[in-house]
Amino acid sequence: MPVVDIPGSKSITARALFLAAAADGVTTLVRPLRSDDTEGFAEGLTRLGYRVGRTPDSWQVDGRPQGPAVAEADVYCRDGATTARFLPTLAAAGHGTYRFDASEQMRRRPLLPLTRALRDLGVDLRHEDREGHHPLTVHASGVAGGEVTLDAGQSSQYLTALLMLGPLTEKGLRVHVTDLVSVPYVEITTAMMRAFGVEVTREGNDFVVPPGGYRATTYPIEPDASTSSYFFAAAALTGGEVTVPGLGEGALQGDLGFVDVLRRMGAGVEIGADRTTVRGTGTLRGLTVNMRDISDTMPTLAAIAPFADGPVRIEDVANTRVKECDRLEACAENLRAMGVRVETGPDWIEIHPGAAPEGTEIKTYGDHRIVMSFAVTGLRVPGISFDDPGCVRKTFPGFHEEFAALRARL
Repeated sequence: MPVVDIPGSKSITARALFLAAAADGVTTLVRPLRSDDTEGFAEGLTRLGYRVGRTPDSWQVDGRPQGPAVAEADVYCRDGATTARFLPTLAAAGHGTYRFDASEQMRRRPLLPLTRALRDLGVDLRHEDREGHHPLTVHASGVAGGEVTLDAGQSSQYLTALLMLGPLTEKGLRVHVTDLVSVPYVEITTAMMRAFGVEVTREGNDFVVPPGGYRATTYPIEPDASTSSYFFAAAALTGGEVTVPGLGEGALQGDLGFVDVLRRMGAGVEIGADRTTVRGTGTLRGLTVNMRDISDTMPTLAAIAPFADGPVRIEDVANTRVKECDRLEACAENLRAMGVRVETGPDWIEIHPGAAPEGTEIKTYGDHRIVMSFAVTGLRVPGISFDDPGCVRKTFPGFHEEFAALRARL
């Protein structure tokens, strides 16, 4: 039975770095993800004057509830959406002038709902080029708090950033949300804030965060559920079996729900207290599934859909069009290049099994999830290659080696 050691969660590592930086005391993060995104986040904290000590298995962060230790900083956020959205929000609680820029890929991704909400809270924030996009400069003088309205229909990260800011404000925050996608990611945020000493309450569409700050702690990072999806899908596709330790009944990450999709398609799934196992049965059934809350795993499902016994329709995934690339169209384009019939709409994709897919070079658009998803397709389709295989360094630098080892065992 192949057991796969999945690196720490990107989402949890990024949130933990923010919370540790904001907490009173020294926080130890156990088994954080070491990838381009998280290294970029840690580097950004260092540029802002926070001390981040690193050992092979843990990071220690000296918290500063009063905000950045420097009065001026220029921070490059690389490709990281959490870095590019969370760090300006963290800096706003301090006092100084902080400029943030990012890669061309990240510059294209939207930011306006968050920066509009920060402005509504009195933050002096200016976009240098296109409104709602990086680069931007924050002239920080603390945040009083109060009530604010937010549209989080494009990304739950906007809400997460504001919730984590709440305890650093003078009065706390009440965030009224008009639309919200990827709710499980918000639940990760509130659970982690609780571990750092802050209780968020929800009243209908309002999220209420008290002032008072965070307390430092030792925080273990669980394996990345989105990354696990490729290994679970590999088992379902090949008739093999894969177990991921560290992800079980108490997991924070909603993307573990992808195994329920595999179960509906016919795979055997066992979720234990501290591990999850998926067994392929030789059959993949077609289905229609709403993936609004687990949209990062949409490409994983799309990549195995051609091997189902009927059409696979994935709905309510409009937000995948504003990720590292337009993931919905990237999946459709690559599947069509393999000879698969695909239909798309504003927020859905439908994939029709037919003749055996043909090998092709996958257009990755620099998106790590496109590479890792179609690596699963390559288990059944000879001749799959990638125009940028190295972009997996964003979240899993050792992916190709780990996946090759799994392929040999399957």
